[in-house]
Amino acid sequence: MSAGAIRVGTRESPLALRQATLLADRVRELAPERAVELVPMKTSGDRLGQVALGSLGGKGLFVKELEEAVIAGRVDLAVHSLKDLPAALPDGLCLAAFLPRADPRDVLVSRTGAGIGDLPRGARVGTSSLRRRVLLLSVRPDLKIETIRGNVDTRLRRLTEGAYDAIVLAAAGLERLGLGLEHARPLDPDQFIPAVGQGILAVEARADDRRLLELLGRLDHHGTRRQAEAERAFLRHLGASCHTPVAGHARLADGELILTGLVASVDGRQVLRGQTTGVAENAELIGQKLAEELMARGARAILGEIAEKMK
Repeated sequence: MSAGAIRVGTRESPLALRQATLLADRVRELAPERAVELVPMKTSGDRLGQVALGSLGGKGLFVKELEEAVIAGRVDLAVHSLKDLPAALPDGLCLAAFLPRADPRDVLVSRTGAGIGDLPRGARVGTSSLRRRVLLLSVRPDLKIETIRGNVDTRLRRLTEGAYDAIVLAAAGLERLGLGLEHARPLDPDQFIPAVGQGILAVEARADDRRLLELLGRLDHHGTRRQAEAERAFLRHLGASCHTPVAGHARLADGELILTGLVASVDGRQVLRGQTTGVAENAELIGQKLAEELMARGARAILGEIAEKMK
């Protein structure tokens, strides 16, 4: 490592490396005197690429090794897709910056360009997300939802080979990889509510690294931070696990923050939706308020039933 280099921890996937490069380029613009080096790592989620996430402890598997490397000082910071981060951070770490949010929507990619309503009866749709599974079945209960893992290129190849009639991916990932797919159909975020943090890149660093935090603070996008705060507060106050279909999407309009959320049973038979609006500066309170509203309307029972089954 060169002296004084800022070491950026990242997963090894093409998308993760692209995201880390975007962050590294921004840091170089602000601090041209500092070298910036990417440190690719393989996480538990990457090593167990063919196993359903829910059976292993969920999406936190994609960040654990990166966080341990930051805490140990092997890297100075880590870049994450915010939707991969659990609601609670390890002691000593903080989210130092959020880059401007990319498109938060999901997209349906089919071999023919069909939308959800145009897919043939019993079509096979690939996704590894409980949230996407429930939302798909709420619109088309006849669909066969099948697990798919791997990076974006792997998923697209399996679609082309005929393993699936369609797959669901994040628009932001396709955008960052420069994949303008002819057969990608964006899904309405008001109905097909995105995952908490979808489309947001978060930079995690040690809370006591004041010099680096000052630099990263200059990258922080205020509006994106408010959206992230509301969505993560919603998730945190629900106390939901990776085994629960949860969605949360915040948007800003005329200084107000509008948060839409969803909690569902695993089988999709119970789907609770809600929306709360407030001043953007009260982002965390807005998230807490929506969580409490859905808990009172039945989410507490849904979450309790899921927790009981996982014992």
